[in-house]
Amino acid sequence: MELTETHLKRIRDSLPVERGNVSMEALNFLNAVLYVMENGCKWRRLPERFGNWHTIYTRMNRWSKNGVWDRIFAKLQQEGVLSVELKVVSLDSTSVKVHPDGTGAEKKTVRKPSANPGEAGTPRFIWLPRMMLAPSASVSRLVSTETGPKAAS
Repeated sequence: MELTETHLKRIRDSLPVERGNVSMEALNFLNAVLYVMENGCKWRRLPERFGNWHTIYTRMNRWSKNGVWDRIFAKLQQEGVLSVELKVVSLDSTSVKVHPDGTGAEKKTVRKPSANPGEAGTPRFIWLPRMMLAPSASVSRLVSTETGPKAAS
């Protein structure tokens, strides 16, 4: 969707007065914003024919905060130039699962002591790996008995 000069003349009274050094025409700016709206692209992916994406985004953001877009779209719909359709999407827990931290549940901060402190004390067994410098006698006997008869045959 692109607006023409005739469309712009019909909504000119809804646009704010341009002040300072304005390097971009209103028609080109409006068409750039409509392009992003219609295609859902990122601002950085705006085609170069519209101009600097950051300039367009900055002006769009300023107009949004000042309520200019409400006036423009109301006028465009009143003139029959543009038809805006609002779609509402509802998301709930049946379609989107939430992490337990996001549900607002209280955090467990108090530790409950065990009913039998002796059982919950220090661990009875800790496995510590040990490096052996030489294989033990039982391991060397096992290896020698496996290789001995095979070597003889």
